[in-house]
Amino acid sequence: MNRTPARLCAALITVALVGFAGAASAHVSVSSTDAAQGGFGKAVFRVPTESDTASTTKLVVTLPKDAPFAFVTAQAKPGWKVVLRKEKLAAPTKVGDFELTEAVRTVTWTTTGKGIAPSQFDEFAISGGPFPDDESISFTAKQTYSDGEVVNWDQVAEGDTEPEHPAPTLKLSEPTEEDSKAYSSEMSIAYDRDNTGRWLGGSALAVAVATLLVVLRQNRRRA
Repeated sequence: MNRTPARLCAALITVALVGFAGAASAHVSVSSTDAAQGGFGKAVFRVPTESDTASTTKLVVTLPKDAPFAFVTAQAKPGWKVVLRKEKLAAPTKVGDFELTEAVRTVTWTTTGKGIAPSQFDEFAISGGPFPDDESISFTAKQTYSDGEVVNWDQVAEGDTEPEHPAPTLKLSEPTEEDSKAYSSEMSIAYDRDNTGRWLGGSALAVAVATLLVVLRQNRRRA
């Protein structure tokens, strides 16, 4: 019995399946090892360059408008400039133990070098929270290439069919006792940071007022 055609057929099927899997997974995705519902954590965005000729030069991650974060920090990366842009909320919003009037809306990484070359990927991270008390949270990402092409990863999946440019969606684990301890620690740090900022602001204002009074007194004496 000649097994060559059968083996060839199996090989072709394997190649096709591998190619399909590679194409299906070659999109901007997000993952985390510690993001839990109602807690703080790190979200990592994996960005592959799908173009054969151009490099990825810019990534804009937009945080969900209906689930703002009280605190957000962005990963600093050599060869990339990162900018966080805040946006005023339509109404004061309660997030965790904080009431927000504004929140970080976008995080933008722009290359200062060559970017992510074809057939390569890189990872970009944000840290913050509290995350919403939901099973998952979806972001949108805009990927810009060196040839000017822009790809928006913002499509929501319907049923079991994955769209061509799916929005990066992060599954959130249920909170545990360790998450509660971590949340308390993060909140303590946040409160300390907030109080320190207020104290420094008040001190700076006091110094400015005192300096102004001294100047006014000296001017009066000279007059």
